Amino acid sequence: MIFIVIVYIIGFNSFQLTMGKLKMNIAATATSKLRLIKTSANTSVKTSVKCALLGAAVMLGACGGSGGSDPGIVSDPPPPSTPAPAPTPNDSQELIKLNQIGFLPNAVKIAAVPATEATSFELVNNANDTVVLTGELSAEQSWPVSSTSVKLADFSSVTSAGEYTLRVEGIANNASVSIGESVYLNVHDAALKAYYFNRASTELESTHAGQWARLAGHPDTNVQVHVSAADTNRPAGTVISSPKGWYDAGDYNKYIVNSGISTYTLMQAYEQFPAFYADRDVNIPESGNDIPDILEEIKWNLDWMASMQDPNDGGVYHKLTTLGFSGTVMPHETTAQRYVVQKGTSATLNFAAVMASASRIYAALPEFEDDAAAWRSAAIRAWDWAQANPNVAYQQPSDVNTGEYGDGFFDDERLWAAAELFLLTRQPSYLTSFKAMTASAGPGVPAWPATATLGYISMLSAGEPLLTSEDYNSFQNSFLGLANTIVDQTENSAYGVAMEQADFVWGSNSVALNKSMVLMNAFELTGNQAYEDAAVALVDYVLGRNPTDFSFVTGYGEKTPLDPHHRPSFADDVPEPVPGFVAGGPQPGQQDGCNYPSSRPALSYLDDWCSYSTNEVTINWNAPLVYSLAALHNKQ
Repeated sequence: MIFIVIVYIIGFNSFQLTMGKLKMNIAATATSKLRLIKTSANTSVKTSVKCALLGAAVMLGACGGSGGSDPGIVSDPPPPSTPAPAPTPNDSQELIKLNQIGFLPNAVKIAAVPATEATSFELVNNANDTVVLTGELSAEQSWPVSSTSVKLADFSSVTSAGEYTLRVEGIANNASVSIGESVYLNVHDAALKAYYFNRASTELESTHAGQWARLAGHPDTNVQVHVSAADTNRPAGTVISSPKGWYDAGDYNKYIVNSGISTYTLMQAYEQFPAFYADRDVNIPESGNDIPDILEEIKWNLDWMASMQDPNDGGVYHKLTTLGFSGTVMPHETTAQRYVVQKGTSATLNFAAVMASASRIYAALPEFEDDAAAWRSAAIRAWDWAQANPNVAYQQPSDVNTGEYGDGFFDDERLWAAAELFLLTRQPSYLTSFKAMTASAGPGVPAWPATATLGYISMLSAGEPLLTSEDYNSFQNSFLGLANTIVDQTENSAYGVAMEQADFVWGSNSVALNKSMVLMNAFELTGNQAYEDAAVALVDYVLGRNPTDFSFVTGYGEKTPLDPHHRPSFADDVPEPVPGFVAGGPQPGQQDGCNYPSSRPALSYLDDWCSYSTNEVTINWNAPLVYSLAALHNKQ
């Protein structure tokens, strides 16, 4: 068996953390294949170490590399893997880059036009072939992360709903432009429904899943306690039940720390924009009752998370996993034993934060009164365990080869959990803990390894009545400092998007979307239009205003990922991938050994199953897209 070990060291955003964090994900990947001739019988595999980061380096990625055929660990030497042939890159200099989904009427509207001698553009109304706007292109600028040059076309003054065409003399293609009050609703609903498609422990019926219907996988009613998680009350081999939850990414495992930020972000979308969700029907089994679908979907994961707490001491298991990644098969075809693995401070504090937030939000609905009470108790017990065990870092056991999500720095999780428990209980001791952590865990772009900003968002959106004006203003000033940095990045970008070289890490699209979430919160706090405009630009980036010409959401846009690193999309018999998933996006690490069209940070993307480095999907990348689109529609 050939093992490829790649150690990739990257820096994180300069404003992200005040202390270094070690983050590691381990994975293995199956060989690439042609998308339209896929077969679940194809189990040719290649095993590799997904990523290892050292010192202050941090990895934003998911953990969905492929293993061999079940039972979960590659036990037989796989045949050699042949990387996919290097694709012929599109001549992106001939394509206008813009949001392929559309624009809200009153939002900023910008396209990036490849280097051209032209100095103006035209926007034509398709209904009558009339030029409605002639505008000046900006000066040409080069974007170092792609080594390409563009001019910007700003057509924000056009606010009438309709279908338009953007024309630039000398550019071969004419770009389609949609403007309307509901342009984002379908992609928002698809991004939310992606969680349903990743549900564990249930059948997806065609009534709700259409052609992506599948049998139930992973009931998780016979989960064993791994030796790393064993104690006198639950010795190794003890069987517990831990069903439901969402598959984390391209793989079939479930991880508390990644569920934490994902679940929180979706809850924030509901808490801040409840009217938007009051009647949003995304066609899940729970649709049609009086409870918003987003809350029903979130509860599927909350129920699983609650089962990951040891009832004897309040500590929380880090993950529920097989010993190795399952092969390229459908969920119901996997048979490997699953385990809960090691309790740790990071997982326990993530759990405390999410359960406290859930208790506060769901308590407003009579149907969840009992759940809210149970989650409150669970959050407090988890906090107490973390106080008694303040530095228990997760250590990957030698016989476990799935995503690590390791963490050795806990001030950010402690700050977040303290914020949520203060808002829930109103006990001053939690506020004291929050304030004590602000010196070492200031605001940064949210990510699973960097959760401090989640605590700031909750404090600023829900805590003003409970705080002194001095404290509230102090927290707000710190948070707005981050937002201002992102605005500055926007203004200094040739593409007009706040993506810098350090942002092109594993899951770079989630960096863009989490920046957008920060900016929309800043806009809600201040009404400063610069924040919203910069947030729109980041959504535009993910949906097409980028050098790859991809809209990175499966099934949405003129050019979208067709072969994501997502097991159900690979192993089913449907040519199209499951819709609504955000692909990870460009990053120059290229840890998987695939052949990429470019090594430039913003161009290093490959739409192929082979590319778990850039084309995997995961729950924490979808959540800020859901939030951002809800926030933008809420403003209309």
